[in-house]
Amino acid sequence: MENKKYSSYAEIEQELEILKVEKELYYQKMLLSVEKTKESILPSKSVSFIGNLYQKVFSGTYGTLLKIAIPYIINWYINRKRGD
Repeated sequence: MENKKYSSYAEIEQELEILKVEKELYYQKMLLSVEKTKESILPSKSVSFIGNLYQKVFSGTYGTLLKIAIPYIINWYINRKRGD
């Protein structure tokens, strides 16, 4: 920090006002940065869309059949002989 010499109280008040504005500016930048970080971490609308699509596909009779069939298909794929 620099050692500044002031010749009047008006200069001191002006410097304090500048520091106050800079502090507010840095605070707002920090808030914006936090908001951008939250947006990048939280699920986006596309993820929500996929979740809604998943719920629609796996609901009802068709969905029940898929829920039953998928584990069998995965098990068959894992246990199949190589070369088949």
